Amino acid sequence: MIFKEKKTIHKILKSLFKTYSERVPDVKKITNALIKKNIIKSQHDIINDHIAFRTMGVKNLGIKSFEKIFLHHGYTKRDFYSFEKKKLNAFWYSHSQKNMPRIFISELRVNELSKKTQQIIYKYTDKVCSDPVDRLDLDNSNEVTEFLSSPLWNLPTLKDYNLLLKESEYASWVIYNRYYLNHYTISVHELCNEYNTLKKFNKLVEGLGIILNDSGGVIKKSRDGLLLQSSSVANKIKAKFAKNEKKWISGSYVEFAERKVLPEFQSIQKKFLKQEHRRDGFETSNADKIFESTFNKQVEKNN
Repeated sequence: MIFKEKKTIHKILKSLFKTYSERVPDVKKITNALIKKNIIKSQHDIINDHIAFRTMGVKNLGIKSFEKIFLHHGYTKRDFYSFEKKKLNAFWYSHSQKNMPRIFISELRVNELSKKTQQIIYKYTDKVCSDPVDRLDLDNSNEVTEFLSSPLWNLPTLKDYNLLLKESEYASWVIYNRYYLNHYTISVHELCNEYNTLKKFNKLVEGLGIILNDSGGVIKKSRDGLLLQSSSVANKIKAKFAKNEKKWISGSYVEFAERKVLPEFQSIQKKFLKQEHRRDGFETSNADKIFESTFNKQVEKNN
């Protein structure tokens, strides 16, 4: 995940990961276990399948704004996904460079929520009067990373957070966490044979005392059976709200993905397999359940 290259996008990704790993103790717990078992030598050896961000689908924000950062740095927009019950849209983005993480950006369809919930969200997001990404020098890594870790609206009140929580746990997460990295993803098929399947890797993770999201099953499987995904439940953070009120809420989590070899490439020897030989993209049904890694029903299992 941590890049040695000095290109702007690598600096941005490195900074994002640093902040993320400091907020999510499970990241270092898993990495340290892999190092201890001599599976990897350092974090550098882990291939990051993808990283994900959550946004509000409102004027001047959402996917249309956020994606500009990654499109500017060589990413290509790929497939669209719709999550009807959660009222979300999403796209994923790929990069031509080897081992660059895919980007998954989702947004809440705010206009489909109740009027009361919309009013709460707009009370904060209406402060953003123009697209903030347009004001950035996207070739300045420090400027971009500062933007991604800075508030776009006022600190929410605990009352507003709790009201959003009742209708959309996604909305409550974004209103507080903003553009924090939602999760990064370990490509388990890139590990040694002992841990290169999700079934094997999950045993390692659970052995560390890390609880896995079991919504839709611990292992979420695509319809073609070629994309398998699991995730930890979100680590809690002690959130400070307006008026100095505090509450433990969902932060971010870690995902694990296994991309199987496509049928037409089954005859290729393992040592010659490349990324293009494996199942690419995402699956709506899988992602729908992965979103729930920050939902109370899952997170409360950590108590």
